[in-house]
Amino acid sequence: MKYCILLLMICISFFGFAQDDEDADKSKLYKNYREDQFYISATYNLLTNKPDGVNQNSFSSGFHFGFIRDMPVNQRRNISLGLGIGLSTNSYNQNVSIVEINDQLVYNVIDESEVNVSKNKFTTYLVEVPIEFRWRTSTASDYNFWRIYSGFKFGYIFYNSAKFKSDADNERLSNIDDFNKIQYGITLSAGYGTWNFHMYYGLNSIFGGDAKLDGKSIDVKSFKLGLMFYIL
Repeated sequence: MKYCILLLMICISFFGFAQDDEDADKSKLYKNYREDQFYISATYNLLTNKPDGVNQNSFSSGFHFGFIRDMPVNQRRNISLGLGIGLSTNSYNQNVSIVEINDQLVYNVIDESEVNVSKNKFTTYLVEVPIEFRWRTSTASDYNFWRIYSGFKFGYIFYNSAKFKSDADNERLSNIDDFNKIQYGITLSAGYGTWNFHMYYGLNSIFGGDAKLDGKSIDVKSFKLGLMFYIL
């Protein structure tokens, strides 16, 4: 009998220590839990606040890649701040030609019923800094969860180009000074697991004040809609 009692006490002690170790490991896991993530996004780019006569044509795309550091602010660690760094390229197909005449940039709306245009777009390349307020239903061991990440994004245009090809003229320009180098806007990403809706709404103009169409500033802004993929 006494051997049975001794064996029972040993089993209780063993499983007790095992449970304590498991709880300690789980506590450590939660303590260090963060959603540091690489992100990849593909967007459809729209121009807002367009001057009269300015239209987009064909498909305007954007591709975005970067890394965001997650900084939880509550005990459950499902609410956090995110700070990141990334790269972005954005093209805009539209009907405004950008050509250089006598060392001056000239902007004109193209009447495609009179001129056969095969390509007319401008492209921007940016270094971006996203700042996010992040809410999610995740745990340290659950990799599929709902998320809503809202925030602000700063961008710096380090390179730009404009291409215009038609039967009448061909023009290719780069590093145009008329672009606003600093871009900023609000962002929203929401979804479940890997698939997330993504939106960016630009708050300032893509062009600076020197870019004019019929004597008025081209105060167009960027609006991007697409998908965001987070990679743990």
